[in-house]
Amino acid sequence: MLTDQDIHRGDRNRSLIMSTVAFTVCFAAWTIFSIIGIRIRQQLGLSETQFGLLIGTPILTGALLRVPLGIATDRYGGRLVFAATMLAAAAATFLLSYAHTYPETLVAALGVGIAGGSFAVGSSYVSRWFSAPERGAALGIFGAGTLGAAVTSFLAPFVLVAYGWQIVAQLWAAALVATAVVFWFAAKDDTGLVARRRSDAAPQSIQHAFAPLKNVQLWRFAIYYFFVFGAFVALALWLPQYLVNVYGLDIRVAGLIAACFAVPASLFRAYGDHLSDVYGARKVLYWTLLVAVAATFILSYPPTDYLLHGVRGAIAFHLEMGVIPFTIAIFVLGFFMALGTAAVYKHIPIYYPDNVGAVGGLVGMIGGLGGFVLPILFGLLVDLTGLWTSCFMALFLLLAGALVWMHLAIRQMEREAAPTELAELPPFPEMQGMPKPETVARPNATVLTDWRPEDPGFWATQGRRIARRNLWISIPALLLSFAIWQVWSVVVAKLPLVGFRFTTDQLFWLAALPGISGATLRIFYSFMVPIFGGRLWTTLTTWSLIIPALGIGYAVQDPHTPYIALLILALLCGFGGGNFASSMANISFFFPKAEKGNALALNAGLGNLGVSVVQFAVPLAITAGIFGWLGGNPAMVKGATGEAPLWLQNAGFFFVPFIVISAFASWFGMNDIASARASFVEQATIFQRKHTWIMCWLYTGTFGSFIGYSAGFPLLAKILFPHINALEFAFLGPLVGALSRSGTGWLADKYGGARVTFWVFILMIAGVFGVLWFIGMKDQPGAFWGFFAAFLLLFFATGVGNASTFQMIPAIMAAEMERLMPSADAEARRRNTEKESAAITGFTSAIAAFGAFFIPKAYGSSIALTGGPQAALWSFLIFYVSCLAITWAVYARKGGMLHDIERAKRRAATSPATAA
Repeated sequence: MLTDQDIHRGDRNRSLIMSTVAFTVCFAAWTIFSIIGIRIRQQLGLSETQFGLLIGTPILTGALLRVPLGIATDRYGGRLVFAATMLAAAAATFLLSYAHTYPETLVAALGVGIAGGSFAVGSSYVSRWFSAPERGAALGIFGAGTLGAAVTSFLAPFVLVAYGWQIVAQLWAAALVATAVVFWFAAKDDTGLVARRRSDAAPQSIQHAFAPLKNVQLWRFAIYYFFVFGAFVALALWLPQYLVNVYGLDIRVAGLIAACFAVPASLFRAYGDHLSDVYGARKVLYWTLLVAVAATFILSYPPTDYLLHGVRGAIAFHLEMGVIPFTIAIFVLGFFMALGTAAVYKHIPIYYPDNVGAVGGLVGMIGGLGGFVLPILFGLLVDLTGLWTSCFMALFLLLAGALVWMHLAIRQMEREAAPTELAELPPFPEMQGMPKPETVARPNATVLTDWRPEDPGFWATQGRRIARRNLWISIPALLLSFAIWQVWSVVVAKLPLVGFRFTTDQLFWLAALPGISGATLRIFYSFMVPIFGGRLWTTLTTWSLIIPALGIGYAVQDPHTPYIALLILALLCGFGGGNFASSMANISFFFPKAEKGNALALNAGLGNLGVSVVQFAVPLAITAGIFGWLGGNPAMVKGATGEAPLWLQNAGFFFVPFIVISAFASWFGMNDIASARASFVEQATIFQRKHTWIMCWLYTGTFGSFIGYSAGFPLLAKILFPHINALEFAFLGPLVGALSRSGTGWLADKYGGARVTFWVFILMIAGVFGVLWFIGMKDQPGAFWGFFAAFLLLFFATGVGNASTFQMIPAIMAAEMERLMPSADAEARRRNTEKESAAITGFTSAIAAFGAFFIPKAYGSSIALTGGPQAALWSFLIFYVSCLAITWAVYARKGGMLHDIERAKRRAATSPATAA
């Protein structure tokens, strides 16, 4: 490796200057849709959601390419990779000018996004030219290339108005080609590549490049970068559109004001590196998030008229942020985002000097994904709420969450670094020096300090009785959770009858939102049982169901309830969806490996009955005034035999008494297992296991399908077959799925989870073909019953697959622990298997639960774009084929991970009978 003295200073500075210029041009191309997208939207008549997807699509490509481009830079050098990146982006940007339809524009936008990958290339290339003391300042200068967003915001509007958006695309493509040529001849290969060529050393392996990605700290940095850099990119794209629509500005003026945000967010990045050196990156990031939370709170306040009833009469005033205060607030926000971006990126070349490309690529990818996700979210929020300031409301919530998470992570780190000293401090400073109170420890009957489920004697005398009691208390709590989670699948079909006037797409959103909030909560709930204990957490989460149950009961009584209020209640129903992850993790600790599959199948399967219960019981409960005057007045709705009363509020009120009973039963009847306690850091090792991610994919195919079909089937059936009262039969699908899950857990225990899962996906492929067939002949007599039968087959298969995939997890982790802990005793391996299996069980359920959002939304989007749900169903079919292939290749085939284990288990189970 050459020393700094061997490097010619002119070559080093020229490489930095050329990299910064190249990154500026690339960033200008990457954000080109912030300006030309406004004109494209007008020409194609796009909705806010479609516009958000359009401007976010290049950001997605750029984000995903950062990791492979970063690794390619480490292997082949920045000079080659940077030039090739610019030329590829130039070709896509030029072809963009020939796109005439929305799909063609989206495809071209994917190519334009290649320019966004240049950050990972440039950061790796520049870092190799500078020593550690100078590297931070050099990367800060390079990072100022995000000024390209300001260049686009400032110059593109003038070209667009004069010549059209197609000329903008062609000029930006020409700039990329010219910059690539100049860069190739002006820059030189970095010192690491030169040294490797001289020594004929092979480039580092892909495995070595990805090694640091196992570090949890790195992923936390990536999440912070999602908020500071992702939000910057999203706002740089969204602000011109926002200013044109909110303040009625000309696009050229809007571009100038947007540049007031992009310029400080770019130029002051180098200053952020300096402040991080002087005061520490942690302080800088704290200040960034604090100021960003305050700024987005101010910006999120919508124009409001107030009428106060004073002593001398009414006092009216109007509150709205004008253009000048808005520009100042945006400038401040951009300034601190620049500091935060630098603070996050500061330590990558210091802690990971040999993996700057891969590590920087990952962090940049997560940040870039923020730039893709957030514009789409902004558009969705405008379409759903009608409030332009809703984009800043979303940013306020996200940034506040990031601030809280960072603070908790730092506090956890401090407690782990000095546990003894912190434990000795009194609760309040005033109590220092006072004598400590004497405490007498009392035994706690609810905490099981001795728990040995694999010991046959212990299990027979004590364990089975305790485990079953906890299981039978957990099942009704989980059933109620599923019922609350899926209550909107019934309520949305009845809202038009009681006076609510929503579009079909808005109704699908109400059915889908509990899915996305429940899935997101599952990610956090997955790790809560080992931290708080299963008894306390089950009790708290069961009580939380009362909030949406009562909220729905009151909201649906008034047809004038704002749509935003119903959206919030739909999100709160996600409390029920989150409970599944913690419930399954909790029950997994109680049972031995031989009975775990059946126990989890019973807990999940009978818990899944909540979906069927809600679709069977709610249509009955809303037809009777079961709560008398306390439940409110009914709405009179038209039916086949005339007007009839409808108590839609009972959809929420009906479950309240059961929730109260279940919460008390959980607190007084359940137990905690002392050996199951673990911190988040201990559980976070599952993110390093490749099988965690494989099982997420497979369980999405089974449970994601079950919960998604449950949420979307009633409304889909009503739209396709309006002459059939599908609500009368909708409960049968989830019922079949729940019963097949609870009744077939023994299949996976007996024959092996991988083998059963393989055949499950074959059944699901057949089921989708059946649904497609009968949709194609939906106008023929009996088509509905064929359609319904095909869906019942799908529900049955998902139930069997839900049980079999969960049975696979402990078997996989038991095999993994033998490899990972060869010197540990059997009991230590068992404890680690239990903890990691529980965490993986909860986490896979969290990822799979997003099916409750994507499947109903896929139906809605497919119907909106193509006039029918067939496109969505074909995409599901392709996904099931991939699940089938993965199950076979990784686990079920001869040589697969579970092949020999499952067949040995089967032989052991049948050997006594054979001998007889």
